[in-house]
Amino acid sequence: MGIVDEDIARVRAASDIVAVVTQHTQLRKVGQRWSGLCPFHNEKSPSFSVNAQEGLYYCFGCQASGDIITFVREIEHLDFVGAVEWLAGKAGIALTYTDDNEREQRKQQSKLFGAMERAVDWYHDRLVSGSDAGAARAYLRSRGFDRDMVEAYRLGWAPDSWDDMVRSLRLPVDVATETGLAFLNRRQRLQDFFRSVVLFPIFDDRGRPVAFGGRKLPDTEGPKYKNSREGPLYNKSRTLYGLNWAKADVVASGEAVVCEGYTDVIGCFRAGIPRAVATCGTSLTEDHIISLKRFTNRVVLAYDADDAGQAAAARVYAWEQRHGLEFAVASMPAGSDPDELSRDDPDALAAALRDARPFLAFRLGRVRDAATLSTPEGRAKATEAALRVIAEHPSPLVRDQYLMEVAGFARVDEAMLRHRLDEVVAAGASSPAPTRGRGRDRDRGARRGGDADEPPPWIGRSEVADVDAEMLGGSGGALAGAARRGTGRGGADIEPAELEALRLLIQHPAGFAEELRPVLFGDLVARRAFDALGATEGVPAAIERLETAGDETATRAAVLLRRVVVEDATAEPIDLRLRLVELAARRAIGGLEREARLDDNPLGWAPVIGWLNLQVDDLRGDNPPMEIVDELLAWLDEHVGEVE
Repeated sequence: MGIVDEDIARVRAASDIVAVVTQHTQLRKVGQRWSGLCPFHNEKSPSFSVNAQEGLYYCFGCQASGDIITFVREIEHLDFVGAVEWLAGKAGIALTYTDDNEREQRKQQSKLFGAMERAVDWYHDRLVSGSDAGAARAYLRSRGFDRDMVEAYRLGWAPDSWDDMVRSLRLPVDVATETGLAFLNRRQRLQDFFRSVVLFPIFDDRGRPVAFGGRKLPDTEGPKYKNSREGPLYNKSRTLYGLNWAKADVVASGEAVVCEGYTDVIGCFRAGIPRAVATCGTSLTEDHIISLKRFTNRVVLAYDADDAGQAAAARVYAWEQRHGLEFAVASMPAGSDPDELSRDDPDALAAALRDARPFLAFRLGRVRDAATLSTPEGRAKATEAALRVIAEHPSPLVRDQYLMEVAGFARVDEAMLRHRLDEVVAAGASSPAPTRGRGRDRDRGARRGGDADEPPPWIGRSEVADVDAEMLGGSGGALAGAARRGTGRGGADIEPAELEALRLLIQHPAGFAEELRPVLFGDLVARRAFDALGATEGVPAAIERLETAGDETATRAAVLLRRVVVEDATAEPIDLRLRLVELAARRAIGGLEREARLDDNPLGWAPVIGWLNLQVDDLRGDNPPMEIVDELLAWLDEHVGEVE
């Protein structure tokens, strides 16, 4: 899937790079260029330069550089297509896609997102300036929302009317109903879905509006909450409110804070904790966890998990095992939530999140806090309750660690406790296991048809096909040395295909990892990131491995992973593999040609160079046979080998 080149050129020509950059940092004209503080790293002296005439930017501090599309990709965490679409939306340009089906889908999707965007603006204007929105504005002020916050989160007001919104926006029936903004009443006339509610727009992780969360004003009739129905743009079991704002800080901080409500998320941001998200009227689902796993391996629950029960605890422990996550729980002061604490005592909110305890430790602490430990009967009762909580955890090693803690506060012999714990665990094992909601078993083994305990299929060197040695023109060692000289740009201007390969590897490892080889990464930084992903499980672990390595290439590879993990992969794996093989072959050809120029007998290199050129030409044709791709990849794997 892609956008036609002519439209990409139109978007570049119509976009003002200075106007876009100044949304993120202040620029001052210096001669023919514009200068300011870099939006990509912290600095005190301006080192960021923009050439408006050429449409390019460069930072002399962190070496960030590119054109306006690159800037939008970096600052908004979008892929190439997403960045072009973002700029096209600002410029009012309708894009044409290269695939007919994709073109129709994108066209309809664009209509839906466009309608949602207009609705967000319309409802927001009604809240800010509507004569009927006085009570809504007063309510928000009472909850600590000033004008800046209302505008930052684009809050809105749905008036007490039947169809003001649909009549004002003149939405087609299909768009109005598919977005959930309106419905057909019994008279088959469009009627606004929201009425007399304060609205919190809900955005996807790319910042596009997909739904609304509505709240009735106090002392008014009707349900307290009214939320958008699910549809083509919105699935509440997958959507996390605030992820569009929080994802960059989630990656930077290494954890995501999950709250219950929209105001809790905004409260966390108000308190200087911009890594908070919330579910949209549902309990936390495995799809939510999978979304968060793209950005972090630690989830802090900022709501009361004491009443989770056995089924919920089992889900948490299963998610920890399946997705390599750590769950922690923040202990909020009695009767408080993040929204209230952000207004009354932001330091207490920060402390609660900082001191969050592992899920099992939190639940065990609640048992202890509620117990009467001054009497033998009270300690015995607390011991039984604590053992039931500990027995829920699937790991015997974890259970044993917490058992020793119980032995301490309950004053019970460890051997006796261990025997009793074994009985509780055995009794639980004989009980029916809690079922997973809607059959969403995300077991890694089930997804790829293998054993759940096997490591992910990151990379594996296939057996190398034999190629006629005479055609290849010499020993594998000599060829490898020559071909390597065509690789290794060290992170500057990384080939887009290599970046896309890392995105696909992160988001779809089971379907793409086996297609990759180290030789397909010509950039040393991208190659180092690939190696780290292959040696670990999950992006956070790969980043940690790179950061502890200490060398400059590893550090830059860690930065690269933090960037690509928040970008969407859009390429088709087969097309991308073809492109990567072609690029690797061209690098090998370049290295071999340079070696030939230094050789006393340059004609001796002609056969292998000619053979490679023929292979590359075949790749450039329509629907090249996979045998050619596999043969060329096998040759590269054997003769180029490791990039050093």
